[in-house]
Amino acid sequence: MLWDPLLSHDRINVTFEPAVQTFLSTGRNFAAFTTLFGDGTPQTQVMWVDADDDHVLINTEVHRAKYRNVEGDPRVTVCVIDVENPYRFVEVRGRVTSEVRGEAARAHIDTLAHRYFDRPYRESDIQSERVVLRITPERVVTRLG
Repeated sequence: MLWDPLLSHDRINVTFEPAVQTFLSTGRNFAAFTTLFGDGTPQTQVMWVDADDDHVLINTEVHRAKYRNVEGDPRVTVCVIDVENPYRFVEVRGRVTSEVRGEAARAHIDTLAHRYFDRPYRESDIQSERVVLRITPERVVTRLG
């Protein structure tokens, strides 16, 4: 059965504890980002990750399958694994509730490139418009202790 927003359960938005927000928005931890194709088949990709106070942030391009997937079904899972200790992680299940485009999205990918590789994002790597997916968490599972 395809996802139907009229039949979905009530959404319960959660907030990040400070340690979770810090884990998601600092360091060079990679995320496994899972979206759903139209037939419900999951697709997972390794991504850079960021967060603000209320959202997980994933930066991608509008021509990518992951972007097309969230246009059809906003439900996603983001699992961020500590690069230093893979037994430490944060899993966020939620929905893409908004997006940021234009210069702000372009500046954001540069910020991430500096964090992960100490350099700006190469212009030649951009194939279409950048977009930041803002994911509102509905469930957060952590193992940070």
